[in-house]
Amino acid sequence: MGARRFSRAIHSAIIPCTTFKRAPAMTDANRAIGPSKIPVGIWVLGFVSLLMDISSEMIHSLLPLFMVGALGASALVVGVIEGLAESTALIVKVFSGAISDYLGKRKALAVFGYALGALTKPLFAIASSTGIVLVARLLDRVGKGVRGAPRDALVADIAPPEVLGAAFGLRQALDTVGAVLGPLLAVGLMLLWANDFRAVFWVAVVPGLLAVALLLFGVREPARHVGEKRSNPIRRENLSRLQSRYWRVVGVGAVFTLARFSEAFLVLRAQQGGIALAWVPLVMVAMNAVYAGSAYPFGKLSDRISHASLLAWGLVVLLVADLVLAMDAHWTTVLAGVALWGIHMGMTQGLLATMVAEAAPADLRGTAFGFFNLVSGLAMLVASIVAGLLWDQLGPSFTFRAGALFCGLALLGLLRKS
Repeated sequence: MGARRFSRAIHSAIIPCTTFKRAPAMTDANRAIGPSKIPVGIWVLGFVSLLMDISSEMIHSLLPLFMVGALGASALVVGVIEGLAESTALIVKVFSGAISDYLGKRKALAVFGYALGALTKPLFAIASSTGIVLVARLLDRVGKGVRGAPRDALVADIAPPEVLGAAFGLRQALDTVGAVLGPLLAVGLMLLWANDFRAVFWVAVVPGLLAVALLLFGVREPARHVGEKRSNPIRRENLSRLQSRYWRVVGVGAVFTLARFSEAFLVLRAQQGGIALAWVPLVMVAMNAVYAGSAYPFGKLSDRISHASLLAWGLVVLLVADLVLAMDAHWTTVLAGVALWGIHMGMTQGLLATMVAEAAPADLRGTAFGFFNLVSGLAMLVASIVAGLLWDQLGPSFTFRAGALFCGLALLGLLRKS
């Protein structure tokens, strides 16, 4: 019954839209709406991300609690699973991005990736061991990896250069609105169904399928990418076109990922404060609400100010967030820490995507996003495993203090290079 009500509510909120071919002059076939005259296609891709994030975050906001409480996993196991899952998504983006460049098409890969993500959700509902959870997370993140680079390249293809930062910021903001609504729905259903994790996981299938339908029927790929003959984007002569400016961005992205381990540890930190189990996912609501509210303004700001300065301030905010979270597990302290964490995400994530898009040739954007995420994925794996080890051996406070120390080192390196 709850799933049907949720499906009707989402369905009534969707207005089918279409992306349009970009041309030098704005026409009816390439109109733009909203802030900074962002093309309709960006808005549609944003709502696709919103729906999929509702689906994913309904599960992910509860998954650490499910693994620790229902399946008896340790913090190290949580860290390994989360690190492997997120790094898998980022690594797969290398291949999906390169394929999208080779074919000159983005949408088909994105549809496949979103569909795979939606169809893996039932595995969480039937999981009886951490092994099944690991399989489900890996398949889910493979889907994310397949769709991620083609979708980001498609955003760069559609958006006019003068609003590129704003376009990435808007898509990220809508994506993060979904990350707010997902945990809220999870909390409501946990309260309604007496902490029935598996029932909530089943409901999460619905918005995932709606995301696939919206992308399939509501987005048309820019015509200039259809039918163009491409060479292998990972051949040496093509990779040599990714110049030092691009590889510097890759290095900066890796540093940021090492300084920010999995958000699953934010959920575990909130649980230590004595909050009722059903309410713990609200920590992700708080983080993502701040993230959603800040992503577009900071994306727009990135079109006007020094990228290095904004990245440096993002590291400062993350450092302060870690120090706050290291203090204690009282709910007010945790709330302050996760809010700062969300500001950091809003300041840096869209900005890094913008920097990748600007540093890469247009016909290699998929590949560029792929390699960027490959390096970041390996960094995420290392960061999450180390965080899990520190959590089990030395405690949560030491884990966050170590994160703050690495932020400080990364900030010094960034300032020296700039």
